[in-house]
Amino acid sequence: MTDSVVDSTPAVPTQTSNGQHPQTSLSTAAARNLATTTKSAPQMQEITSRWLLKVLPWVQTQGGAYRVNRRLTHTVGDGRVEFSTEGDNVRVIPTELGEIAQLRGIDDEEVLSALADRFEQREVQSGEHLAQEGRPVDGVHLIAHGRVEQFGAGPFGDQSSLGLMVDGDHFGEEILVEDDAKWDHDVVAATPVTVLTLPAAAAAELIDQIPALAEHLRRYKAGRSAKANKHGEAAIDVAAGHTGEPELPRTFVDYELTPREYELSVAQTVLRVHTRVADLYNQPMNQMEQQLRLTVEALRELQEDQMVNNKEFGLLHNAALSQRIPTRSGPPTPDDLDELISRRRKPEILLAHPKAIAAFGRECTKRGIYPSTVDYHGHHIPAWRGIPMLPCNKIPITGARTTSILCMRTGEAEQGVVGLHQIGLPDEYEPGLSVRFMGIDEKAVMSYLVSAYYSVAVLVPDALGILEHVEIGR
Repeated sequence: MTDSVVDSTPAVPTQTSNGQHPQTSLSTAAARNLATTTKSAPQMQEITSRWLLKVLPWVQTQGGAYRVNRRLTHTVGDGRVEFSTEGDNVRVIPTELGEIAQLRGIDDEEVLSALADRFEQREVQSGEHLAQEGRPVDGVHLIAHGRVEQFGAGPFGDQSSLGLMVDGDHFGEEILVEDDAKWDHDVVAATPVTVLTLPAAAAAELIDQIPALAEHLRRYKAGRSAKANKHGEAAIDVAAGHTGEPELPRTFVDYELTPREYELSVAQTVLRVHTRVADLYNQPMNQMEQQLRLTVEALRELQEDQMVNNKEFGLLHNAALSQRIPTRSGPPTPDDLDELISRRRKPEILLAHPKAIAAFGRECTKRGIYPSTVDYHGHHIPAWRGIPMLPCNKIPITGARTTSILCMRTGEAEQGVVGLHQIGLPDEYEPGLSVRFMGIDEKAVMSYLVSAYYSVAVLVPDALGILEHVEIGR
């Protein structure tokens, strides 16, 4: 009898022609067809922290408009012209034209208003000439914002600086009394400048049309030989050594006759959802809720962008000219932020693009300074002088790689910056945001009107300051 031999070696599966082993069990790909998947809610990269919307106190704006009543305060006699601003539009205060020597003493507000209305606003880039020596004087120029430098021939024939002019200064006023005036020096913009110009032709036209103005300028021209101070004012004769009551300096404060009103702006869209989708595909997530959630996020992102950049009410365009300062050397340094903070009472937050915050951190590191952090609304936020620096990517970065940093005080009680909205809207979904059903069309598509109403107001000028021309590329 022959003994049988049992081979205990495991069987090796035969390879297929392509070199792969044949499948011996159910694949995971096929198994997924019978499995229930775990899904996330729809994600959205556009969502940001939106700190501006979180930190602003919101004021109920009944009637859709918010009026900011202020005292119109300007000091007559300081030699500097003051302006009013509304968005990007700058206008000289008519009575402030009395700071120009040739116009000092005109009491007729209609005459001053006619002059103020003829000033034209323009933006001048850094390095551009506003005046060149030897050329005819082309108009009266008022510096609303920025710095310009005057250059003339020095004592040794070289070009030397004759000084800087800043917000409120003026030049070219000699055309009001001289027909053939020429520039005796160069005027060059040291930074981007907002200038208001009364063209020479417009000035001549007004002098011809307004007899009272022509008579006033004739008297000024005739009396220029009299004693005057450095501002062109008639010298005051003062007697010394006598007894009595000397005349006190005079000023006046007026109220704004036409206070600024902020109307609520709106961001809207029509959300469309097919009834079949809403009926059949609502598990495990409600399709309508998810569509609406992402739509509201997009509207809120647009709302914050408008509150920063809108030319009518946005913060970047509604800061007073006196509250805008340029950086000293380009990058945002501790010295720059100290000056920005020191210009206002009780600053509460700094708002900056994340790249500007990083640039400030680099400048601090160069000096061996390490800014602290503060616990703000449950987040660890970098701070300077105890004031949190909140990121806001809605603050634009220009092609020259410059941006701005905002510093603000908030709340009505502090005469600061406030957000405006109206609550109690029909079909309100969130405060100041409504979702209204518009019906179903012939294609069985449901439509919903999603509307957000908002604005932002600066109650007094020093509530908001801006550090401009912040370089982030160094």
